[in-house]
Amino acid sequence: MNVSFYKYQGTGNDFIIIDNRSVFFPKSNNVLISNLCNRHFGIGADGLILLENDENSNFKMIYFNADGNESTMCGNGGRCIVAFAKKLQLFEHKTKFSAIDGIHYAEINDHKVSLQMINVNDIKVSGNSSYTNTGSPHHVEVVTNLANVKVVEKGREIINNYYQTEGCNINFVEQLNNETFKVRTYERGVENETLACGTGVTAVAIAMHFNKKSSSNRIELIVPGGNLEVKFKEDKGNYTNIMLLGAATFVFEGKIALP
Repeated sequence: MNVSFYKYQGTGNDFIIIDNRSVFFPKSNNVLISNLCNRHFGIGADGLILLENDENSNFKMIYFNADGNESTMCGNGGRCIVAFAKKLQLFEHKTKFSAIDGIHYAEINDHKVSLQMINVNDIKVSGNSSYTNTGSPHHVEVVTNLANVKVVEKGREIINNYYQTEGCNINFVEQLNNETFKVRTYERGVENETLACGTGVTAVAIAMHFNKKSSSNRIELIVPGGNLEVKFKEDKGNYTNIMLLGAATFVFEGKIALP
């Protein structure tokens, strides 16, 4: 069977997106999904996203990591599926869709997608490290000389020491000024450094504000794949109206034969 697919990227975080409204895709075939995401023998991507119908919103997002397993929320993937849904003419400028962590609202203007993330009210801090869940679990580690950090080696070390049971995404962050931070991320499921992570930079922005390293509620995050922005409202440690902003770009489309 030949299947149409669409490739999108958000600040270098790239995804295979498939219109699965007719529910034909074999979602339980982890090996197939992993092979499609393989950069040598497949299409190549950080993850695969299915767009499906949803009774209570414009569409449903189902996200799989590059290892083939269904995963938690992906912020950049969420922005990319919004751009794809716009291409399918499922909405005009504003939309809402369901994902594994609930309903998300989004808006698109000139390829820039603003995506509302889940509220955050639980941030754990230990020394230079913080932990929170922004739709996916994230460890945030403040460092100096970010460019010299061995992200893969150090990321795996932190996971092995603290997060063996459920795994975790590991973000290394260097402060540039009150409103700007550089971030590099080791993503679980990809098991490597990625060029960007949407839920990751969201976690960084929240953690930096919570730890009083920033007094701003609008924070710029510089990642290897480009720039993202996170803005939010905060009241007594409760973070609401969290928005992840950045470009989501169509790369190419094609067909691939499924076994």
